[in-house]
Amino acid sequence: MTSTSLEAPPDGGSMIRLTEILHRSVKLRQRRFEMLPLRGQGAPFTEPHARNPSDSLPPSELADLISSMSVIGLLEPVLAEEIVVDGKAPTIRLVTGERRLRAMRWGAVNRPDNPHFQALPAVVCPGPLSEEERHMWRFVENFAREPLRPGEQAAALLYQRCAILVGKLLKAGKPVPQEVYAIPDPAERFLALEKIRGTDSSCAAPWSEVLDRLGLQLNERKAGELVRAFRALPRDLTEEMDEAAVRLNTRIRFAELRNGRAQAAEGIWAALKSSKRLHLLPTAVNVGLEEPELGPEEIITEAEERQDAANAGRRAKLTRVPTQTEDQEEAEEGDEAAAPSALGTDEVAEVAELGNPLQPAPAAEAATEAMPADAAPSCPAVESSTIRTALDGIRGLLAEVRAGKEIARYDRGSLRLALRELHDHLEGTSVDGATDHDAITEGSEAA
Repeated sequence: MTSTSLEAPPDGGSMIRLTEILHRSVKLRQRRFEMLPLRGQGAPFTEPHARNPSDSLPPSELADLISSMSVIGLLEPVLAEEIVVDGKAPTIRLVTGERRLRAMRWGAVNRPDNPHFQALPAVVCPGPLSEEERHMWRFVENFAREPLRPGEQAAALLYQRCAILVGKLLKAGKPVPQEVYAIPDPAERFLALEKIRGTDSSCAAPWSEVLDRLGLQLNERKAGELVRAFRALPRDLTEEMDEAAVRLNTRIRFAELRNGRAQAAEGIWAALKSSKRLHLLPTAVNVGLEEPELGPEEIITEAEERQDAANAGRRAKLTRVPTQTEDQEEAEEGDEAAAPSALGTDEVAEVAELGNPLQPAPAAEAATEAMPADAAPSCPAVESSTIRTALDGIRGLLAEVRAGKEIARYDRGSLRLALRELHDHLEGTSVDGATDHDAITEGSEAA
């Protein structure tokens, strides 16, 4: 193998396929996760690039890294090799991650009270590693920085859980056979490691520890769902769903359909994939679960009809312009209707579930945002037609999310930024010093 053969992701760039690279090396197969001391026995050392970590100021090129570590810790472990010499205690030599080690050493000396600088997260392999094996690991690290899809996330979570479990088993004196290291599938390897652990709770690798180690903004329930969907579906199907950007909830429902009606599930997937209509998959899966008597083609036809009806309803709602009478009725409904310049509480809650920091003010939850009749605004008001258009757009977005569609990663970021700025305006103070709460209260009394 040449170095150039590892510069591109294998077979389409799937994280699942990276196991093929790691399994080319017996030593990399035996990797384990450990928290290494930064000083004294067991601390890693570097041969060619050793530097003095006790400078009074951090090196300029490490300032940002040190600042990040001081807040969230080191998220990407270094790679180290364990060197065993007859008659001597094993030593740990750094393979990749010298900048991370230097930053951790500086923090241990200059920020000793910070818990993030107490120990070094490391993946340790039996050494010495060859140049080819080092290049393998560097490639895996670089590729792992790419955004992961659901199947890849599940595989990465299981690989990390296996690494933590191996480290605990070895520390507890429970040897791990070579045939377990050689299992390529992370789910099967984890089950084999769990059999070795048995009922020893001290060697367990709970999701909380795995997520904390990876620094992921992911709860334990979501991690469990990712792995359950990964285990329930064949690996080639998982990779195809990753390529098609099929969302997690649809995978879980598809696995449920496949468990009870495997032939129907396979027929639906094959038909939608060949006709490039995978956007119908969430609806088709729901139809398959609700109508067990229908075959694959009938399910797809019903899914198309439901999707067309839903799209027509959304178009009608988005293009309809409310009449003046309807506008007046909405204003009189008070807390039961959407305010002209604020999101309804249900809508706020749904958008917040998508990662939006917007939170409704307590008073705004029960009243519309209205100015007193005798008080003119100190600056021009936003046109009510603009507000209606924005609310219709938000309602349309929520309808699509409720229907099972997923907001793209970069679109989520744009929504967060816009809603943060809007939140500042909604929570702001008017020119005369009155708050939104004052305006709402005065409006209610005037009414």
